[in-house]
Parts: sequence; structure tokens; C-alpha cells
Amino acid sequence: MTNSLRPHGQQRAPLPPTRPPAPGVPGPRPPAALRTDGATARPDAKPAKQRDAFFDNAKYLAIVFVAMGHAWEPLTDHSRAAEALYMVVYTFHMPAFVLISGYFSRSFDMRPDRLRRLVTGIAVPYVLFEVAYSLFKRWADDDPGHPISLLDPWYLTWFLIALFVWRMTVPLWKVVRWPVPLALAIAVLASVSPDIGDDLDLQRVLQFLPFFVVGLFMKPEHFQLMRRREVRILSAPVLAAALALAYWTGPHVNSAWFYHRDSAQELGAPWWVGVVVTLALFGVSMVLTSCFLAWVPRRRMWFTVLGAGTLYGYLLHGFLAKGSRFWGWYDQYTWLSHPVGEVFVSVFAAAVITALCTPPVQRMFRFAMEPRMEWAFKRDAAEVARGRSRS
Repeated sequence: MTNSLRPHGQQRAPLPPTRPPAPGVPGPRPPAALRTDGATARPDAKPAKQRDAFFDNAKYLAIVFVAMGHAWEPLTDHSRAAEALYMVVYTFHMPAFVLISGYFSRSFDMRPDRLRRLVTGIAVPYVLFEVAYSLFKRWADDDPGHPISLLDPWYLTWFLIALFVWRMTVPLWKVVRWPVPLALAIAVLASVSPDIGDDLDLQRVLQFLPFFVVGLFMKPEHFQLMRRREVRILSAPVLAAALALAYWTGPHVNSAWFYHRDSAQELGAPWWVGVVVTLALFGVSMVLTSCFLAWVPRRRMWFTVLGAGTLYGYLLHGFLAKGSRFWGWYDQYTWLSHPVGEVFVSVFAAAVITALCTPPVQRMFRFAMEPRMEWAFKRDAAEVARGRSRS
């Protein structure tokens, strides 16, 4: 009602003074136009998704162990300590990566935008790096006959093709009744099936599958449980015992079991050994992966930002890791087999992989790792409709 309709002399009663909100109760939020924090986002804008520092830290630390493991491999013939570290690291570093990949694949479905990201973020890098690795081997190893085959992943590219296959099967795992036992049964069957062959590195795809499925069905509270103080305390003697056992059994164990790329028969063992070793390694890997995650920092660290670039570091460091063998560095510099040299190799590998995960390197190689490729895809009808409604 306006003042012109009120009787002469009658005034509106003053509003009561503003009372501060009770402790713990948030006050009313001002309109977007009156906010003082500079946020004037449109009503339909989505809030920026915050990265979890814990997972970025875990990915960075895992990729550091991957690089150090590759650097230790030539030293295992001369040093039992290097061999023990190598065995323990290979027990959990890739299972940890695969598990985290499964955890972040929980929302994957056949939606067009997610399929496009699957192609541009995994399939295209697989093709480019498979060709690049093959050409590098031809040149650096003086092997002009090395084939370029997209069906036979060479060296590190197996992880990309495995991740592609695993994500494509996510809808299937969400509808089966016992996903983890089923995935474990598939891994066991693969370990006793030498006829699978090398196409798409299916042995690794199937034998690492249980870790992906476990991650797919993990919840945030499971990671919270692993990060409890008592779990961290218990993990220290477990890791120490694993190192001691690896040091004792190292000379008698075929390290190829930890690669999950061959069947039992291909490793010269009876078929039933594949069943036992696959189940035993799954249990040990899950325990050591839990111990590793228990010690991952939860807060932001100086290396947290590098967690977004671990796939860059993973694929790029392979050229140096393989080149060091092709060019005979370990044979030429024999001091690398001594304790001081082993420490140097470890620090050097960690420094190289750290540099390869940095944002400048990501920007330099984004054309190969995260190409945009809008020209290759049709626009989704739902996205076009949303764009029209916003305009």
C-alpha cells in the first residue's frame, strides 16, 4: 500500500532493530548483486568442483613409486635391498592407481559427453603414445623392424587400453550381484589361460580388474577408515615385515608375477599355482595399498597440484626409463650399482617424474593428452537445448 492511500498524519510503524543470529545459525545470504566476495555468478551456473587433496597426493606419490620402481629394475640383479624395495613397490603402486581409477569411474555411463572424454582422454593418447613409443624403440634400440601395432600395447600404454576397457564395463559391474568376487574369478581364470595372447594386453586388463572393481564400489568412508591414526600406526610394522619378507625371499621369487602380464603356464608353473598366486597377491596388494593410503597426507602439500598431471608423468617418463636401458647407462656407469648410486637413481627418478607432472609440461603436451576435438563429434541434442534455454 502506498503512502498516498494512508490517512493524513498516519505513519508506518518503524521496523524492529536487526538482531544478530544465534550462535551456530548462519545469517541470510545477500543477493548475488550485493555480495562482497565478488561472486556474481548466474543463477544457473554450477559451483566449481573442488579437487580432493588426498587423492591428488595419493596419485603423485604413487607415480613417484612407479618411476623409482622402473629405475630400480636394472639394479635388482646386484642388490638384494633394491630387489626387496622393487618387489614391495610393485605389490601396491599399480593396484593403488587402478583402485583410485575405479573410485573416480563410479559416475561413468554411456552419456555422450562422458564417451567423448573417454575417447579424447584415453583412446587418442593411447594411439599417439603407442605410435611414439614404437618409433622411439626403432630409433633408440636400433630396431627398425619393431612393429607399430595398436593391438599389442608396448611398455606403459597397456594402462590406457586397460582403463578404456574397464570404464566401458562400469555399467555391467553396477548390475551384477557380487561384482568383486566375479572380477576376482575372472582374474584367476586369466592367470591359468595362456591362450589369451598379447592382444590389447588382456592378461593385465583381466588380472588387474579386481582392483578397479574394488575402487568402483568404495565409498568416502572407506578411505576415511584407512586414514585413521591406528591404521597408520599398524601399517608401519606391516610394511617393515613386507620388506623383510621380500629381502629374504627375493632371490627365489620370479618378479614377473607382479607384472600380471603372463599366465602361470607361461611362467613355467603348474596351472594351480596361478590360482594360488593370484589370490595371494590380491590379498597382499590390498593390504599394502591400504598401508600406503594410510600415510598419504590429507591436507594440501607443495606437490598436491602435481596430482592432476600424473598421467603426463607416467607416459612421458617411459622414454627416459627405456632409453636408459637402450643406451646402456647402467652398464656404462657401474657406480650406480653401489649404495650411493642406488640412492642417486632413486632421487633422480623422483625428480624427473615430479618435473614431468608440473603444469608447464601439462600445457606443452595437452594437445596429445587432452585434445579438444570438437570437430570430431556431433553436438548432443540435450546440450543444444540447454544452450538455447540459457541464451
